Amino acid sequence: MYSRVLFFVGCYVMVGIVSAQHTNILISTSNDPNEPAIMVDPLNTNRMVAGSNIANVYYSTDAGFTWLELVQTSPYGVWGDPVFVVDAVGDFYHFHLSNTGGSGWIDRIVCQKSTDGGATWNSGSYTGLNGSCDQDKHWVAIDRSTNEMYVTWTQFDDYGSGNPNDSSVILFSKSTDAGMTWANPTMISDAAGDCIDSDMTMEGAVPAVGPSGEVYVGWVGLDTLYFDKSTDGGTTWLANDLAITNVPGGWDYTIPGLYRCNGLPITVCDTASSSSYNGNIYINWTDQRNGTTDTDVWIVKSTDGGNTWSAPIRVNDDVPGKHQFLTWMTVDQANGNLWFVFYDRRNYTNNLTDVYMARSTDGGNTFQNFRVSDTPFLPTSGVFFGDYTNIAGHNDVIRPIWTRLDAGVLSTYTAIVDPVVLGNENIEEEDQIYNYPNPFTTETYFSFKLKYKMRVTAQLFDPLGRLVATIVDNEELDYGHHVIEFRAEDYQLEPGIYTYVLTKGTSSVSRKILHVN
Repeated sequence: MYSRVLFFVGCYVMVGIVSAQHTNILISTSNDPNEPAIMVDPLNTNRMVAGSNIANVYYSTDAGFTWLELVQTSPYGVWGDPVFVVDAVGDFYHFHLSNTGGSGWIDRIVCQKSTDGGATWNSGSYTGLNGSCDQDKHWVAIDRSTNEMYVTWTQFDDYGSGNPNDSSVILFSKSTDAGMTWANPTMISDAAGDCIDSDMTMEGAVPAVGPSGEVYVGWVGLDTLYFDKSTDGGTTWLANDLAITNVPGGWDYTIPGLYRCNGLPITVCDTASSSSYNGNIYINWTDQRNGTTDTDVWIVKSTDGGNTWSAPIRVNDDVPGKHQFLTWMTVDQANGNLWFVFYDRRNYTNNLTDVYMARSTDGGNTFQNFRVSDTPFLPTSGVFFGDYTNIAGHNDVIRPIWTRLDAGVLSTYTAIVDPVVLGNENIEEEDQIYNYPNPFTTETYFSFKLKYKMRVTAQLFDPLGRLVATIVDNEELDYGHHVIEFRAEDYQLEPGIYTYVLTKGTSSVSRKILHVN
């Protein structure tokens, strides 16, 4: 009979004015990771795949508590901007840029497939190859009712060119055979931007699928947020792109301490939940409309299929004058809840940076902000930090992913977000305990923090108050963050409701957990 203390963070520091209450997981420090992306399989939320620039791939079979990593290879080359999606049968896809050394710098969008949860990948297929043009900033959506895949991106005549004859446009392609082949790309943006890779460039195209198979796409350029849609799988589009709102200051702006920063938009749609928000479309971005010392997170939403849109709604709830940047959002298709992740400096007067999240349970009308990172970091502008964060999840299994930059060293993290504790943010951090998953079948993980080194006992009691398991037996544990693995089979645990009691020093806290077959 045993349980394992998986890890602890031994340099716990109280900082800022808000405490994080969600287990932080270091995924990797290998190969200077940045621009991370993540995907959770709705069919089995223990299965997750993630990655980061340029060729790092990570996969987990235990809901993100532990990760294995590999370096992706492709006959077309791997050149970053990782995107991960999962289809209706549980196969994962890794989309990335290529650089084969040909006439184009980044000459195509590559799609590689894994049928074993991210452990191995095929050689891949591609779309977008077009002479010497450069292909960049792609994203992908899957219609889970048909398994069709849609990808949108920016095509540059010549990336970085200041020639007024060179332009940038938004392209679309799709696959109807699980990524084996791709339709010829079509241009969906009416207006063209420049190629400088700044405010006047058309970028940030992210597709989403509607409840009846519609394809929605939002992007930004010319200081304007644009929207287009197709109701026939991408064959035809709106006669004219819809200009939703202006983006004052543009999408390319300065954040002190960062190599560069942008506020490119993310488009999502509630397609599957039974909530009253089914069918809502949301677009999320950041901008500096309130001044160069005040970057904010925004959304607009449409409740009528993209015909009309709300005014911009502010997601961050701090006082004005601070920076929130590099946002991403997702919608939980099991319940319609919106989740956001972004970097945040509300707690500091310098460049110290936290990672925050926000949740909306009312269709984007109100937002609960909370800090998800354990400690802040201080980025240095001489190191490329990346252009985005990411977040994914299903049925309240929510996993953000972000980059840290400490003393010039890059690392990639996720967090075990526990929605239960969001209603108890006023409780002191060291008094919080939680476990995931709950309910559980074979194993669960108990997480807690210690402010000081102290003796700890963790026990499980049945509904009659009888002791059925001693998980930690009066052990002296160091200060920091602890996660304990608990396996039901080690204690021959029968299905039922149990009480988990954690005793730290002279105080005890408890929580109900449910074991099911």
